[in-house]
Amino acid sequence: MAVLALAASLVWQPATAGSLSLDGNRVQGGLMVGKTEPSTEVLFEGKSIRVSPAGDFIIGFTRDAGPTAVLELRYADGSVRKEALSVARRDYDIQRIDGLPPKMVTPPPEVLDRIKRENQLIKAARDRDTAAEYFLKGWIWPAKGRISGVYGSQRILNGEPRQPHYGVDIAAPVGTPVVAPSEGVVTLVAKDLYYTGGTILIDHGHGLSSAFLHMHDVTVKKGQTVRQGQKIGTIGKSGRASGPHLDWRINLFDARIDPALLVPRMEGSQ
Repeated sequence: MAVLALAASLVWQPATAGSLSLDGNRVQGGLMVGKTEPSTEVLFEGKSIRVSPAGDFIIGFTRDAGPTAVLELRYADGSVRKEALSVARRDYDIQRIDGLPPKMVTPPPEVLDRIKRENQLIKAARDRDTAAEYFLKGWIWPAKGRISGVYGSQRILNGEPRQPHYGVDIAAPVGTPVVAPSEGVVTLVAKDLYYTGGTILIDHGHGLSSAFLHMHDVTVKKGQTVRQGQKIGTIGKSGRASGPHLDWRINLFDARIDPALLVPRMEGSQ
């Protein structure tokens, strides 16, 4: 809980002139919604990002983001402003497990082509950059259950570091309802991916997407617009899952965002 306390919602208002506000979490894995003057060009870490006609935009910090990130605004009147945003560091749970059979550490060669094809499908869905602003409607938990896995944790198996865990695991019985945490458009529906089994991706606009992994039932279709709180399926244990749970992830393009920072603490969670 120390991480969540550190990452409490922040509203940042700069002292210098110019229209800019940022609401969110300036911490590794955090997401911030910005507001500036219409027609302002915004660059984050040197990369141009989408700004709505009303001046809304979003930025995100990766799991291992450095202590500062540069936000640059180029206003319609020709003035330019740069802000060095301080980013709070987090400590992650690292587990070492030795003596595992090799097949539990590295997938067998015969499935590597399949994994590559599936990763390309997921990347294509995450690369969408639409003008929709569903993310402005806020967030709720997609399911209720025990928090069994947290963002940023990592395992070292037989001495080999595995990819960090980029989501929040919600453990609950198979068949527990899963709902859309915010409005959006379904961009990927897959019943049996190698790693993640039943998988859904929802586009929330401006490159922000949610992923729902290890699903049992899927009750939405690709291209469907879903409302916040609408049922999209049920919790399962499909793919490479050791037990029934939902792995909920959020991406801002390639930046992995901690979903737990967007919602209040789940009632009854540890």
